Amino acid sequence: MTSQAVVVAVVVTYNRRELLQTTLAGIAAGTRVPDAVVVVDNASTDGTAEYLREYEGPLATDIVTLTANVGGAGGFVVGMERALLDHGADHVWIMDDDTEPQPGALAEALDVSTAYQQETGDTPAFIASRVVWTDGRDHPMNRMRPRMGASENARNAAARVGATQIRSASFVSVLIRAEEIRKYGLPIADYFIWNDDLEYTARVSRRGTALTTEASVANHHTKVFGDAGADPGPRFYYEVRNKLWVYTRSSALAPWEKVLFTGASLRNWTRTIAASPNRKVLLGGLLKGLRHSLKAPRSNAQVLEGIYALRNVQEPAS
Repeated sequence: MTSQAVVVAVVVTYNRRELLQTTLAGIAAGTRVPDAVVVVDNASTDGTAEYLREYEGPLATDIVTLTANVGGAGGFVVGMERALLDHGADHVWIMDDDTEPQPGALAEALDVSTAYQQETGDTPAFIASRVVWTDGRDHPMNRMRPRMGASENARNAAARVGATQIRSASFVSVLIRAEEIRKYGLPIADYFIWNDDLEYTARVSRRGTALTTEASVANHHTKVFGDAGADPGPRFYYEVRNKLWVYTRSSALAPWEKVLFTGASLRNWTRTIAASPNRKVLLGGLLKGLRHSLKAPRSNAQVLEGIYALRNVQEPAS
């Protein structure tokens, strides 16, 4: 009899204690509960650390409190490495602190992974949940499009197990095989926020199979219902710098994909700036992002030096 796979959830949090409570409650209410939950606190100042120290819920939690905020990207680097090396994960289930997985989210993702493997002999690199807003509508910020170029046989095989082939996903309830993390490395901590999930999931899925299934559902508790085209203010800098890093510094996308994605980004940036009442702020972020993208991201070890000592999981390939 095959033993049950070890699943470790990784949650990264920063100054959102109430949302974090909802996240942990959602994980605990699942029909399949992970074997451990690694919570990475990015030096929160809102009482999150105190809440985590006093947490007495049903989950087996491993709390990692960092001394500085290294963003979602850095937090996932720390948490994913910990899940592999300290907890022996077979699958790592990652999510932000504004994610609320619904009861069947983990179980359904695992079931789809198993069913696809039995159907095709190919084990998916990751399974992404369907992401909805608080009112149940598909969240436009996390919409996943079918993989371009997928063969009819591949599309049909995915459909037979209730899934769709995709190319990338956001870090809102994604179940990743530990073997893929060991093979392709960790996310890039220097992204800080935004597009670290695009780069990472596209890197993992470029030569593998990635699926999303509507049977696995997670709520994304953003303040507003909107996509990445909404006015991001000063954070537009990260959107520009990090997208350009994906297109020029990463092997995640094929050359033809880089051309298509770059064109789409330029169009979206133009629309965002044109519609913004804060054009000066966005133009400043655009110019700063363009300038800083000319220098490659720092290594994870450099970003986390003095905050967290990485051990044996390889750096991402350039």
